Amino acid sequence: MPSIRVGLSTQFNLKNEQVGIGTTNPTATLEVLGDIKAPDVTGSGGISTFREYQGFQQTQQGIANNIVIDNGTSGPFSSLAGEILITDETTISSGSTVEVGKTKTLTVTDRFAVPLGETNNRDNAPEAGTTRFNQDFGTLEFFDGANWKTVNSYARGGAAGRAVFSGGATPGDVNTIDYFQIHTLGNAMDFGDATITESRKAGCSSSTRGLSGGSDDGNNHATIDYVTIASEGNAIDFGNSFNGRGTSASMSSSTRGLWAAGRSPTNQDTIDYVEIATTGNASDFGDTTGARQWLAGCSSTTRGIIAGGESPSFPGPTRTNRIEFITMASLGNALLFGDLTAVTGNPGSCSNSTRGFFGGGEPATYKKIDMITIASTGNATDFGNLTTGRIVVNGAGSQTRGTFLGGHSNLNVIDYITMSTAGNAQDFGDLTVGRWAGASFTDCHGGLGGF
Repeated sequence: MPSIRVGLSTQFNLKNEQVGIGTTNPTATLEVLGDIKAPDVTGSGGISTFREYQGFQQTQQGIANNIVIDNGTSGPFSSLAGEILITDETTISSGSTVEVGKTKTLTVTDRFAVPLGETNNRDNAPEAGTTRFNQDFGTLEFFDGANWKTVNSYARGGAAGRAVFSGGATPGDVNTIDYFQIHTLGNAMDFGDATITESRKAGCSSSTRGLSGGSDDGNNHATIDYVTIASEGNAIDFGNSFNGRGTSASMSSSTRGLWAAGRSPTNQDTIDYVEIATTGNASDFGDTTGARQWLAGCSSTTRGIIAGGESPSFPGPTRTNRIEFITMASLGNALLFGDLTAVTGNPGSCSNSTRGFFGGGEPATYKKIDMITIASTGNATDFGNLTTGRIVVNGAGSQTRGTFLGGHSNLNVIDYITMSTAGNAQDFGDLTVGRWAGASFTDCHGGLGGF
């Protein structure tokens, strides 16, 4: 068949069975110089050379705008294949899920940011595993499905988990110091001796050092002594309290120890504090909302809690169910928190970084355990009961277990609770000497953080 050349114009040429548009010398069956605009293109052999087409994307696609990709999406972003580059900040809405192509590891090459905010800004209904930075605590925390837990920010030694109980009355005062491991069961063991024989005192601690201070045994001792929790031995003089008194509430952060209210010889509203790592006398911190004695105290990483207590009156003491709180890092007066479930004095107390517990108290048959959430405010709720009712109880806790020690009259019993689960206390073991009104502390309490 002979070659035919048809020259319709300079824009369209047919030469040697090759068609050119925009060229006088086409080199292909169809050669187009310029843009092609058409509402649709249909081909029987497929389209293999188009770089982009409806429903297709180039191998490497960057998404810089707000793009929604779902089953109903059409147009250029209806499907993606190959490498997807996401620039700048990317937000996945609460209703979105990513299932296909799920990875088991997360690799961060630049930065990894978690949500942050105050305690009151926590998600009301978080999923288990939710992680955030708590600006109140200055710590990373996660939700385990039931409670928020604070990630440990300090190194732990092989002896971690110790509770120490110093001094007390039998009814005569003693200088005995006991210790036991909170995460086991069994009887307490001898640790050493306090610097003076005294009772009606209170204890505080860091992760390494424990302090006992105050006394109201008739001498109103101002002495504070300390021990290294991991190493058995006799206590060493630390300094003096700001206002020598006993029957106080004590609280601890990772660095500070505090004593609130008490009697010297009349009821006091003073709060004083020490820096645990540095020996020396206590300094004034502020005041409680009212003068009283026989209180209980516990703490989180930031807050100290003061609860219960009594004031002398005729024919008997006037007791209170008042709960107060302080921010331990900032000097100032206590503020109202809420109420215990009952009016009581002489309870024992312990805490982890989120929950505080108060057990026993007046009258002597009282064995209820109350619970609060330390970061909030409000009234306590019922948690369970001690194994036996008693007054002038001591408490010592880890991040998972709380213990209640001794009690009037000369009880040697140690009870324990699992803090995450409401229920009655169980028998743990016995003290070396049955007694009451000593000073108790641990190396793993709520003021240290952790879980």
